This record gives sequence, structure tokens and C-alpha cells, in this order.
Amino acid sequence: VQLQASGGGLVQAGGPLKLSCAASGFASDYHSVAWFRQAPGKEREGVSCIRSYSNGPTYADSVKGRFPISRDNAKNTMYLQINSLMPEDTAVYYCAVHFNRVLSYMCLDPSSYTYWGQGTLVTVSS
Repeated sequence: VQLQASGGGLVQAGGPLKLSCAASGFASDYHSVAWFRQAPGKEREGVSCIRSYSNGPTYADSVKGRFPISRDNAKNTMYLQINSLMPEDTAVYYCAVHFNRVLSYMCLDPSSYTYWGQGTLVTVSS
């Protein structure tokens, strides 16, 4: 299984950015997906996730309403639309996948996920 994250870059505060994560090496619609980020000197933080068999996504309070997550199972690709970027959103963003059910309260916990992308850097200038 391989995950390839892309779409990061240098953007001005207030702007949007769309991250993509292309997955390969498996064929399954029933997997949980998530985006995490890690800022310099800080722990990895879950921002958005979609659990397998769930009705909708889960968001961290810090990004709720700004970071819609989506997935296209036909393309084996997941997306993170980042809106109204702020300098504090500067971080390396990682995508992650797990092939079994993730408990709802563990959806944004890094320990719930088995496979990780390499990360894509998002830098927001003020």
C-alpha cells in the first residue's frame, strides 16, 4: 500500500488550497481515511477523517468549517480542501488509511491508522 500526498505549497493567508492523496496497492471502498498535520515543534494533530461505514466526516474543533474532507473511491483518492488559510495552519500535512473500522472517538487519533503518506508542506504567509 502506498499513499502519495500532493498539493502543498506557499500560499497567502486567506487563500484556499486543495490537497490530494492518491492511494495504490489495494482495492477497497471500506477503509477509514484521515488527514493529519504537524507543525514544527508540535505533535501530529488530526484535522479531518471519514470512518468506514460512517455517515459523515469528523473534524477537529480548530478547523471545523474550513477543512472539508472528501474521497473518491473510484479513483482511490482522498482530498482536503483548506479554506481561509491562516499562518497557524503552516504544517506538514499527512494522509492516512486504515482498513478496518475506526472507533468514532479515535477517528482523529494517529494511532488508529496503519498506512501513511509522506507528507506535503503547507506554508501560509501573513
